[in-house]
Amino acid sequence: MIAALLAGLTPIILIMLVVSGFLSAAETALTRASRGRMHQLEREGDAGAKRVNQLMGDQETMIGALLVAYNAFNIAASVMATEVITAAIPGPLGTFLATVVMTVLVVVFVEVLPKTLAIVRADDVARGLSAPIVVMVRLLGPVMFAIQWIVRRTLGLFGVQLDMEADVLAAHEEIRGAVEYHHSEGAVESRDRRMLGGVLDLSDMDVAEIMVHRKSISMIDADLPAHDLIARALESPYTRLPLYKDDAENIVGVLHAKDLARAMAEVGGQVEAIDFAAIVREPWFIPETTNLKDQLNAFLKRKTHFALVVDEYGALQGLVTLEDILEEIVGEIDDEHDTSVQGVRRQPDGWVNVDGEVTVRDLNRAMDWDLPDDYAVTVAGLVIHEAQTIPEPGQVFLFHHHRFQVLRRQRNQLTALRISPPLKQEGDEAG
Repeated sequence: MIAALLAGLTPIILIMLVVSGFLSAAETALTRASRGRMHQLEREGDAGAKRVNQLMGDQETMIGALLVAYNAFNIAASVMATEVITAAIPGPLGTFLATVVMTVLVVVFVEVLPKTLAIVRADDVARGLSAPIVVMVRLLGPVMFAIQWIVRRTLGLFGVQLDMEADVLAAHEEIRGAVEYHHSEGAVESRDRRMLGGVLDLSDMDVAEIMVHRKSISMIDADLPAHDLIARALESPYTRLPLYKDDAENIVGVLHAKDLARAMAEVGGQVEAIDFAAIVREPWFIPETTNLKDQLNAFLKRKTHFALVVDEYGALQGLVTLEDILEEIVGEIDDEHDTSVQGVRRQPDGWVNVDGEVTVRDLNRAMDWDLPDDYAVTVAGLVIHEAQTIPEPGQVFLFHHHRFQVLRRQRNQLTALRISPPLKQEGDEAG
């Protein structure tokens, strides 16, 4: 009789454990599947990927339904196994044996084995099991609604309010974390890591952080004679040149080299006949607080590559171009007319001579360092911020695991510094 009972119940218990194992694998696979790959596969017409994206769209309901079904099958299988074993071996010993047997079966064949497979082949397992899981989630929808209502009400009694809205920064941080992880594993090169990081940083940076400072702007006096104005334009390595009147702060237009060449061709080289007022473009002024992502979109929308940056009082601070923003992503872009003044010079002893106007971001890119750029845009600004004074030539400072030696100073501006390579953590406190 006992043998017949065992023979009758054992297949049912095994079927329950198999179903529970599938549910366990589905939960792991659906939470680990690559959303990017699933979206791409859905666009290519993959039905399984479409179902996976549908399930991921409401993870709370999906995971809740899986847990309800998973625990129901496990509990039912354990109860049935306990009844079968205690019928054959009555008393505490039978209960103990039932507990041991079911623990081993559940841990090995329901938890570890399916979850391991799901981790190794998350995308394939998620797509393969998505069809029955979609049906199960729909059937358990009312049950999950009731469970979610109870959970929210219970947590509400303790002052915990569940906000299910997605964090707008979560996606960026997830991508950044993935890039950093794969870079540490050697799968992503340093250059690619900087490019991907540059894209993510655009919305966190203002144009003031990358603009060409007004002292470095190449501009032309609009009142110069035609020959002199054209000569200045041809001497400049830039194709767009601001024109000013009376005062360098009074920008009245922007001269484009192509417009100038076209005008010269139309008058047959008679420069006196050129109507400069007709070819000079209206300047575009933008606030210095504009973030790079918005400015990039503005450049693309207006189909122009050049903007002048002003502060809250309307005073000229600098200029920014489309190329400046792209360089934050891909690094320095040089052409045959660019001046190759990097301002960063490696020394034989490992130290680096740096011009004070070099930006911290450019120095980090060039040397693969990690100096903070939250406090100041330029290296000179970083030193002044940390020193809380304007240092004298010869002074040496130690911060952020580097030694900074001031080489030259002009008035209140640090023009040249010498920076050590990163120091070891344990030696940072040494003078």
